[in-house]
Amino acid sequence: MFGLTVGRRASAGPAVDDDTLVAAQRLTVTRGQQPVLCNVDVAVKAGQVVTLVGPNGSGKSTLVQVLTGLIRDHQGQVRHRDGLRVGYVPQHFRIDRNLPITARRFMKLAPRGRHGNWDSAVADAGVAHLLERPMQGLSGGELRRVLLARALLSRPHLLALDEPAAGLDQRGQGELYRLIRHIRERYGCGVLVVSHDLNLVMAATDQVLCLSEGHILCRGAPESVRAHPEYLALFGSHLGPETAVFPHAHDHEPGEHCSHG
Repeated sequence: MFGLTVGRRASAGPAVDDDTLVAAQRLTVTRGQQPVLCNVDVAVKAGQVVTLVGPNGSGKSTLVQVLTGLIRDHQGQVRHRDGLRVGYVPQHFRIDRNLPITARRFMKLAPRGRHGNWDSAVADAGVAHLLERPMQGLSGGELRRVLLARALLSRPHLLALDEPAAGLDQRGQGELYRLIRHIRERYGCGVLVVSHDLNLVMAATDQVLCLSEGHILCRGAPESVRAHPEYLALFGSHLGPETAVFPHAHDHEPGEHCSHG
């Protein structure tokens, strides 16, 4: 869950150049008869922070799991750089309170061969003072740092963080996004983030993809777009003047639907 190596798929698909870590083309995912993602094109390059935003149920977590190789049942093409190492931090993680385990022991449970980066992962995530504490006693922010440290053990090329700031106060959120930028600069990895906090997105990302009902509704560099009218039509005019919004570039024509035939 927290570190995996993905080989390139054999099927034809979007080209993966030297800088591209993962690329998807016309990606479609259905559950039962219900489309979760529909005709999504996306790529993440080395050193790039890409943030996914959108309403609950828009397909953000599913897209992350497909791009990281955790979900393989899909239509469309997904290509990964050969030997891509992925670190993944899920949105929800629960520790059984009847099974006491320290943060050190939890990190040591990572697969063999991933502990060569131990000192750097511990230092970069800032968890040295947490290693002897029980996982059950960590705060939400402390738990996320330990999960992040474990994800860094493999020195990932791609780091995927699903709602990493959920439940943190404003100070904790700011610290987390500063940490993300530090890790991107230190490791040179691509970072894929799911977030609902648009103010933080403005300062911490290179590209934003806004999903709605399984489609990429709009995408672009956050600094280039403040208060786009179509984005506000989706999320409401209650957003304050300092809230980041993103440029609109349709990836589908109005009325286009997924084909399940």
